[in-house]
Amino acid sequence: MKMNGKKIRKWISNIISITMMAAIIFMACVVVATKASGGEPEIMGYQLKTVLSGSMEPEFMTGSIIAVKPGGDMTRFKENDIITFQEEDGKLITHRVIDVVNSGEHVMYETKGDNNNAPDSSLVLSDNVVAQYTGFTIPFIGYVVNFAQTQNGAFLLLIPGILLLGYAGFTIWKAIRELEPSEKQQSDGKEVTEST
Repeated sequence: MKMNGKKIRKWISNIISITMMAAIIFMACVVVATKASGGEPEIMGYQLKTVLSGSMEPEFMTGSIIAVKPGGDMTRFKENDIITFQEEDGKLITHRVIDVVNSGEHVMYETKGDNNNAPDSSLVLSDNVVAQYTGFTIPFIGYVVNFAQTQNGAFLLLIPGILLLGYAGFTIWKAIRELEPSEKQQSDGKEVTEST
């Protein structure tokens, strides 16, 4: 059974509409969660972190957001795992474990950014590890999250709402346009029936 051009266009239009709606809803959730938490958002136990440097490219790019899973035994990591850890100045870094060092009761990790030429200058104590990278990343959304944390970012909360309203208006307008021809055909049919 062949699909005609009109059915194919309608099918493609539906897919685009659903994708757009999902993206708008996701963006709205991320922005609201960021504002509500006063920092990085958390969704279903996963924290979303913004990538601020290119040290882990091409695994994830600058400006992406990545999902990390906090909690658990922080001595469990092995070579090749990607962990998020806190430096002495409170800065969070997400790098790959390249070696595990056992020193008495302590477990330490040697880490390195995939795009860096050399390992990080100091070992990471397991107590300073805060989360593990889950492999989930979305490019460029991190720029939106960072902007949402600024004073001007409050305006950003309006954008998803405006987009949702615009999308709803477009959908209603499209549905009315599809109804109008069928109503016209019915009224034309009635006039023909009455005159015969």
